[in-house]
Amino acid sequence: MTSSNQLSVNASSARLVDRMIDDAARLRVEVTRTPAGTVIVDAGVNAAGSAEAGLLIARICMGGLGRVELRSAFDAAPSWPSYIEVQTSNPVLACLGSQYAGWSLSATKEQTGGKKFFSLGSGPARALAGKEPLFDELAYRDHHERGALVMEVDRLPPQIVIDKVLADCGLAADKLVIAVTPTQSVAGTVQVVARVVEVALHKTHVLGVDLSEIVEGSGTAPLPPPSPDAIQAMGRTNDAILYGGRVHLTVKSDAVAKRLAAELPSANARDYGRPFAEIFTSFNYDFYQIDGALFAPAEAWVSSLESGATYRGGKLDQALLDAQWRGKKDAA
Repeated sequence: MTSSNQLSVNASSARLVDRMIDDAARLRVEVTRTPAGTVIVDAGVNAAGSAEAGLLIARICMGGLGRVELRSAFDAAPSWPSYIEVQTSNPVLACLGSQYAGWSLSATKEQTGGKKFFSLGSGPARALAGKEPLFDELAYRDHHERGALVMEVDRLPPQIVIDKVLADCGLAADKLVIAVTPTQSVAGTVQVVARVVEVALHKTHVLGVDLSEIVEGSGTAPLPPPSPDAIQAMGRTNDAILYGGRVHLTVKSDAVAKRLAAELPSANARDYGRPFAEIFTSFNYDFYQIDGALFAPAEAWVSSLESGATYRGGKLDQALLDAQWRGKKDAA
């Protein structure tokens, strides 16, 4: 349960949302409005988008409660030139109460009048709708008059899905902003890799650890170039975290620190060791057949406030990332 339920993730992210709209030209995103006034921000479907847009959207996803930066790593880690760095002092609320992509939004082809639509919604508007059991566990609801939602999908949402979001969130049409970031886009790649700490928090929750133990969270993961192929693009963003992601959590007790260092890393999973796109394909594109323990950062450092000790588990696998991301004729 989070102790930060006095914070509004939608209020905290509102200025970032306004900046995204006001700086649309510089960020290379396209802003449109539905007839009723809902704002749709295209960050990679028809618009070019940008890494800067992805960073801003990642901060919005975290409810304005996290710092997300793009760092050059030529000096510190020459194995890969660019990394995403994330930090939050409200890790449970920022990552699980806002950033986690847990809201299933879909429409049939009959409802859309064309193609069926599916997306997992992430971002602060989730806390207005409260449709996921997770919010009962967190004992958290937001009641702000504005809301922002992020959809990782390769098309703009149909009106029937927008109407569902408005109804579930209890928002006036002109108080909702939806940002769309396909994984094949630069912005989409950035905002997914920026989930490195969120993935660690979700795995912590799955392990049954009391979330009130988590005090601080930070992490890094290498930023790959997006792939034009949807499966490969998804594979690259997952591999960045599963094989290249590092997190540092600060927890209250020594026992939890030791346990998380040992059990959190992705290497504990049955399916560990192959590129994610290959794993996904081998299970006939069914996420639910993949060992859930795989969805975790590669390396975990966990510090205990009780003892002052820090424990480390897992390992990075740069060789696997190089084999997937670098050109065949790339000179070492």
